[in-house]
Amino acid sequence: MASIPSLATELNDLIAQDSPACLQLLSQQGKAAFFPKMGIFGQTADAKGTAINATVGMALEEDGSPMRFGFIDDQIDLTPEETFPYASSYGITPLREKWKEMMIAKNPNLTSPFSLPVVTCGLTHGLSIAGQLLLDPSDSLIVSDLFWGNYKLIFSQETGAEIQTYNTFSDGGLDLESFKHAIIEGPARKRVLVLNFPNNPSGYVPTKEEALEIISIIEESADQGNTLGIIIDDAYFGQCYEDGLHEESFFSALSALHENVFAIKIDGPTKEDYVWGFRAGFITFGSKHLKEESIKALESKAAGIVRGTISNVSHPAQSLLLKLYNRPDYDHMKQEKLDLLKKRYQTVQEIVRKPEYQEFFTAIPFNAGYFMCVRLAEGLNANQIRKELIANHSTGVIAIGDHYIRIAFSAAPTSDLETLFENLATVCHIHSPSTHANTVSIS
Repeated sequence: MASIPSLATELNDLIAQDSPACLQLLSQQGKAAFFPKMGIFGQTADAKGTAINATVGMALEEDGSPMRFGFIDDQIDLTPEETFPYASSYGITPLREKWKEMMIAKNPNLTSPFSLPVVTCGLTHGLSIAGQLLLDPSDSLIVSDLFWGNYKLIFSQETGAEIQTYNTFSDGGLDLESFKHAIIEGPARKRVLVLNFPNNPSGYVPTKEEALEIISIIEESADQGNTLGIIIDDAYFGQCYEDGLHEESFFSALSALHENVFAIKIDGPTKEDYVWGFRAGFITFGSKHLKEESIKALESKAAGIVRGTISNVSHPAQSLLLKLYNRPDYDHMKQEKLDLLKKRYQTVQEIVRKPEYQEFFTAIPFNAGYFMCVRLAEGLNANQIRKELIANHSTGVIAIGDHYIRIAFSAAPTSDLETLFENLATVCHIHSPSTHANTVSIS
């Protein structure tokens, strides 16, 4: 293993002063991460305001504005300075500050110190940074057995860590006994886990009671001497459709819970604000006893990984988001879209409970987000059903393993939802073992 650069060692020392557990949780790559203060970006910052500035690798017009094609400039309702220059590897500061302000507004119990969010190239990139910071090839990542398939690429393929699962549901709710076993049983050690609510693929958010139990289990694990790095995947944050759900991010509680708990929140506008192609997200850090200098050290490590991989995130995407969040009608616009998703959710809840469908599939718990899943009856194969839906009914769904079908009701107009489930039931009927058992052969 290569030696850790001196700038990274300085950051590690700052983190260790406030939170030895946070430093212990960092992977070798996490310990080695740093932002190059005297790199090109740092030297360019030093030269800001000089009469002649020949630092950054950009081209300027004769009037000193960013060099650009007029055609592109004409298509974007932003100033050239908001569009064409490189953004900082940390992200543009006003957007970072605005997102932090919004996080506090959306999470009233988020009262402990936490970092200024660092801008990432979408949530996938944020998850990847978290994985690089926490996971070594010898580590395991604990996730529910219903998880987004891209976790395999993001965490396993990139870091070499093994994915360890626990059972997601039991008796119509979360299987908290399985969760408890996964993070408590065995000798005290480093444990890294992902909490993803609303869950992809199931579309489930814990009830308030379940959330309290999850937090209690994590605290018990920390009390037993485990150090826990918790990656909080908040991709679908805020999209809750029932009363009595835990609507705050788990970051609120976990960032102040215990000195052995290090919380990393991954969120952003991709799903919350319907800008999938903007590729902008945020990574935010919190842990009990972290202070300003150690928090900034963690920001520097994240920005260093951004700098070393993609350099920085799209400047026009960040500028457009900042304008959106500063609009007085932003909350109203957001509520309109949430109401539409809730209408589709309620429609699916009615459809999927129909008695005639229960022979072929049953809904697993769902109450939030973009998705819901059905478990197919015994003898039905999810991929076979998926292929026939495309071929014979022009209907697309996602097969998960052999037994589950994921349906993105977010992507289907409300008027198509009834037909979608009718098509699914039709194909299931054709392939159902009970259908074939009742068929009489005439010779």
